[in-house]
Amino acid sequence: MAIAIAGARRRINNQPLGLLALAAIVAAAVLLPPVYLVWRASESNAIWNQLTDESTLRALWRTVLLTASVTATCIALSVPLAWLTGRTDLPLRGLWTIILALPLAVPTFVGGYVMVSALGPGGLVQDLLQPLGVNRLPSIYGFWGAWFVISIFSYPYIFIQVRASFARMDPSMEEAARSLGKGPWETFRRVNLPQMRPAIAAGALLVALYVVSEFGAVSMLRYDTLTPLVYIQYTTSFDRASAAVLGLPLIGLAVFILAIDSLTRGRALYYSRAQRRPVRLLPLGRWRWPAFAFCGLIAALGLGLPVTVVLYWLAKGLTAEGTTSFLLSAAFNSARASGMAAVVAALACLPVAYLSARYPGWTSGLFEKASYAGQALPAITIALALVFFAANYVTPFYQTIWILVFAYAVRFLPEAMGAIRSSLLQVNPNTEEAARSLGAGPLRTFARVTAPQTFPGVSAGMMLVFLTAMKELPITILLSPIGFNTLATEIWNATSEAFFTKAALPSLILLLISACAVLLMLRRERLS
Repeated sequence: MAIAIAGARRRINNQPLGLLALAAIVAAAVLLPPVYLVWRASESNAIWNQLTDESTLRALWRTVLLTASVTATCIALSVPLAWLTGRTDLPLRGLWTIILALPLAVPTFVGGYVMVSALGPGGLVQDLLQPLGVNRLPSIYGFWGAWFVISIFSYPYIFIQVRASFARMDPSMEEAARSLGKGPWETFRRVNLPQMRPAIAAGALLVALYVVSEFGAVSMLRYDTLTPLVYIQYTTSFDRASAAVLGLPLIGLAVFILAIDSLTRGRALYYSRAQRRPVRLLPLGRWRWPAFAFCGLIAALGLGLPVTVVLYWLAKGLTAEGTTSFLLSAAFNSARASGMAAVVAALACLPVAYLSARYPGWTSGLFEKASYAGQALPAITIALALVFFAANYVTPFYQTIWILVFAYAVRFLPEAMGAIRSSLLQVNPNTEEAARSLGAGPLRTFARVTAPQTFPGVSAGMMLVFLTAMKELPITILLSPIGFNTLATEIWNATSEAFFTKAALPSLILLLISACAVLLMLRRERLS
């Protein structure tokens, strides 16, 4: 009945050649953009001078500082929120699970604008406080503004995966610890936290790589990191080689993050040999309503504030001329492309995640790390690489929805990878071996034994891909077929021209579609 945590390692067989071939194909597809980046950078005659330039080093330091700060903040927010909604008698915990996941649906450039217009100098909050004598609020621009905005809209990357991990966790270990006299905090630290490590690590890896490649929020809040420099160089200069050189530190930073993940991952096992039973909720006692208030504060900042500001601009637009028309076509295009990308990403990462979880070794580890390349690169770099590739080598797919879906899958594959791998780690391999010993083949064993147990993780990964693809902007602008408008492009076109009333309706539609996706996924997981 025990779960082996410290230092245990299961004996592995030789890695199947079929899985290795599929994983190699996926890795080759994902590595196409960074290979293009390195190739273009090699054409520059001043690589070292650009890399050691003061502005480049300053931007690199800002990127590292922001990445570390946001990742730590997201972990600090997500773990207690997931525990409260998954293991305690928190009031309305099912509703909180949905609400606390929804900030992920807010595009960062929309979130940045919302925070500036609401909390910045001369914003809506300052107008409300002016009768009280508050004439100016502290500036939200710079590091603190970028840290706050990205953290409040990125913590669901970790929250969703840790929440799903709680749902798959065997409560017998907690009960055993409590029967031995351990209190709630000691039980959480010694039992729950070690079992959550794969989910926390997977979510933290996504957050870190997301911050490295973030463009919208840092640009809106005037905090110069490496990604805006690459974007500006690509869009304002004909020297694409110099822009590629500026992207090389991003690759190096991503490799460093992945190396840290490998060193801290360990070889522990996270599945249970006991039959899972319903979870017994822990009473919060006097902390019940303070915990409720904590969830309310995070929800108010991550969802309430953006929705309120968007509704304000929508109401203002309804009373003005040029009211935004219904965006049914853009909503359908967004949902179709994002849904296709979610399916493609999940199917693509399955062989890689299965190899990593069941056949750990340098080969499977290499393929897994390669799958994270797309998340670390600026989206515009991925888009330009695929424009070059499609126009020269796969012309029939150029300017079609298929190249757009492929780009989404490459970009957001790590989001499905982390969730699916952590889910596979919690499946007892003895159940698979039992099915094989009864004559079931590999595919039947996976379909009948493994797939049902990993469905919560697969659902979480697909939802993450769907949500982030819905709000992706640079890739959509460069790779969309002619006339293929999405909600993200409609929002960006309106806000870039300062037509904030026109951006209100597509923003609400984006939030509603994302809310439906979260609700459906959570109902299938039976977490509420």
